[in-house]
Formats: sequence, C-alpha cells, structure tokens
Amino acid sequence: MASALFSSDGADVIQRELSPLEPSEPITADVTLDDVYEIQKSINFIKEKGASKVALQFPDDLLVISVSIARKLDEATGAKVYILGDTSYGSCCVDEVAAEHVGADALIHYGRACLSPCRRLPVTYIFGRKAVDVDLCAQAFQNLFPEQDSRIVVFSDVVYDHVLGELEMRFMTIYPHVIFSKLSWLEEAPSAGEVYKFGRKFCPDPSLWPGSYNFFYVGGEGSTLSNLLLTWPHCTFFSFNPVTNESRREGVHVNRALMKRFYLIEKARDAQVVGILVGTLGVSDYLSALSHLKSIIRRAGKKSYMLSMGKLNPAKLANFPEVDIFVLVACSENSLLDSSEFYRPIITPDEMEVACNPAREWGGRCITDFRELLPGGPAHVAFPEMTPEDADWTDVSLITGELRSIRFSSSALEKASEEESKTSLVLRNSTTTVAELGPAASFLSSRSWQGLDKALGQTPVVKAVQGRKGIAIAYEDEVNS
Repeated sequence: MASALFSSDGADVIQRELSPLEPSEPITADVTLDDVYEIQKSINFIKEKGASKVALQFPDDLLVISVSIARKLDEATGAKVYILGDTSYGSCCVDEVAAEHVGADALIHYGRACLSPCRRLPVTYIFGRKAVDVDLCAQAFQNLFPEQDSRIVVFSDVVYDHVLGELEMRFMTIYPHVIFSKLSWLEEAPSAGEVYKFGRKFCPDPSLWPGSYNFFYVGGEGSTLSNLLLTWPHCTFFSFNPVTNESRREGVHVNRALMKRFYLIEKARDAQVVGILVGTLGVSDYLSALSHLKSIIRRAGKKSYMLSMGKLNPAKLANFPEVDIFVLVACSENSLLDSSEFYRPIITPDEMEVACNPAREWGGRCITDFRELLPGGPAHVAFPEMTPEDADWTDVSLITGELRSIRFSSSALEKASEEESKTSLVLRNSTTTVAELGPAASFLSSRSWQGLDKALGQTPVVKAVQGRKGIAIAYEDEVNS
C-alpha cells in the first residue's frame, strides 16, 4: 500500500533537475498551459472575490511553471500576485498562514490537494487536468462490471476529476445504480443520506450502504486510494490507472495494513510519554483536535508533549528519545505516515483515542479525518466518567506479554490538573529573576543537549559587510590555481 508522505525535503529539491516544462502533464501545441491549469477559472475567481493581493501556492514539482502562471494572472487582473513555493507542512494543505504573511485576500492552490476545509481565506483549487484515455477507461469499467444492475460508487484522483462528467454521461443510461462522487471543499453540513469523505460527496442508498456497493477509482496508487481502502476495508475496490491504462482489483494488502495499525494501537497502550505532532495549520478545527488529544492522553494517565517542527523526518524526531510514541495531527492525506524508518512509531488521532478511551473499540477500519473524532462528529465517543473503584485497570500487553496498569482520571481531576498547569508559568516580579517552569521545561533543562544556544545579549552589534559571491566550489574572490 502506498503511504502518505509530506512534501519533499530540501535535499530532494536541491538534487532535482528541472526542464523548461517539467510539470507532470506535458504542455503541447494542442494542450496549452491555459487549458491544463485553467487560467480563466483563476481570473474569474480573483475578479469575483475582488482580491487585490493573491497568493498562488505550488508544490515543488510545479514551481517551474509558477512564474508563467503568475504573469498571466497579473496581466489579466491587475492584482498583486505572490508565489508560495515552500509550505511548512504537507503541500496538499492550503498554507493560509503563509498567505496571511503577505496580506493576501485570496489563495489559489495548484496541484494535488487534500480538500480539507479552510476558514481564513477564500480558496479555490487548480489541480491540473491530466490526460485520460476515456475510451479505455470506459471499456475497463464495463469489463469489471458486466452486470448492469451493479451498485457502484466512482471516485478519482483530483487530477482526473475532469473526466468523471464524461463517464457519467456514458453510463447514466446503462448503469442505473452507478453514483459519481463530486468534489467539495466547502464546509457544509451533509444533507440527508449524503456521504462526505475526503472532500468528496455522494448519495448512496442508506439501506444498502456500504456493504452492497462496489468502488471504482480513476487514478494510481497514492494516499487518496489508501484512505478509501482503509475506510471501507470490507468493500470491493477496482481501479483504472490512466498512466499505464491498466485496471485491477485493489485491496490485496488491506488486511496486512489494518493489522499493522492495530499493532500501533497496542504500542500506544504501552506508551507512557506521547508526543503530539502538529502537522497542519490550515485544516479547520486543528486546535480543537490538539486540545482533545491532550485531554484524553491526560485522562489515560499518560504524559504528553506538543511539538511543531514543520516537515517531519527521522532525524528531527530522534531528538526526543524519551517519547514512546508520536501522534500526528494532520490532514487525511498525510495522517497515515509510514513510520518504519523513524525511531518511534507515528499514529493517527483515531488510534491514539482507541488506545486511551476505554469506551472506544477498534472497528477494523481507519479514521484519518480527525474532525470526525471531535464532539459533534460522527465518530465521537465521550470519555466515560470514572469512579475511584473502576479507575484502576490492569490488562496484558499483546506486544510484551506483561501486565500493564492504567489509572484513568475523572473529568474533575482533569480540570484540577488543567488549573494547576495554568499556574506552572508565572510572571516575573521584583523578587523573582527566573520564571517558574512546568514539568516539560524542567525536564528539558536536565538534558545534556538542549538545542542551539542563541547567546542572547552576548553577541556584539557590528555593521553589515558585503558577503562572498558565487558558489561554494568557486567563490568570485578566489583564484583557482
């Protein structure tokens, strides 16, 4: 199964060789930049919002065409255009924070996107209309579903969404029970019988959903397909890959992936110290999710530390050997991070809650949208009130085979703990020269390495001077013998 990854790190960008037209969809005389990246749609969006400053967010592989697109929009609208080339977290998420730094009135996101709802700025998406042989796709669909009364839900990668309308026109009279999903990134309450997942909505028959439905996906392996497979692991999935023009049945490795997720839940139950990783600043309700995680971890008798470090890699997280497991709060595309190369496992908020909340049970599927776990969400399960008699639990770890003791706390004790934590940092006054620190800061001060020393106030102020020019192998002021 393909695993979701954060956008490429600096080393990948430095080593990448770019051609003048490197974007994943070749630009030809018949297929222009305006067609593939829908320049007119962007112009209409800017004019509709009356934006004077517009942020254009590109992933690394589309930066090569960013200047051309920015110039076209600047000339057509007169708006001041800013290119956001490097995002702090996953490139599929809208980087509203970076856009606000330049005072943007609107944002246009290019390339693949997780379609997570945003709240700060007007946003539209330009995925890039990648080519699909519609005839071969339609033929593969008919070969996979010879029975015309089959109940089918059709999904696609966002870069192939533009062909679903044509497929729907072809099959609407042949397959009466086929349903085509529609992209939607506006945060709206689903209507009666409507299913909303991963920025896509559709209306199946509630009495038959989901067990009687098959799935057809237009696109290759990736985080979107993995999310669909792990969300409905007991359904039958088929796919058509427009790059290879091959179709196949999916789901061969789903059971193995689910077993791995259950193993990680057991690791979380054994853990005593949890690191909460902030993996997004753009998805709505991420602050509520962080607060919710801190609450359930505390009530399960574990310690938690919150860490925000941008794009993740094994070297960064290896700086925290005291942490037993990490939980990543990110968009659905980046939640299922492959942590096999990391020093400690990385799990989703859903798996952390199953490990901490005694009222939650493992349902044999993955929930990668953390907003579903919050109060009012479809997967929310309230933490039960604990009496002193039933607060102490003992069971056997399925990993170590040893007894483990868990002491759950009541909501009253949790509130008392919160009040205590609020007073762990006090203001300086005339009698105190150092602020009192909480347990996390105290623990950090006892470590042999505490990070880079800023030496504040110890560095003399000097006048700026001209630096060296050129590249490291041959500066302009060096004389090569």
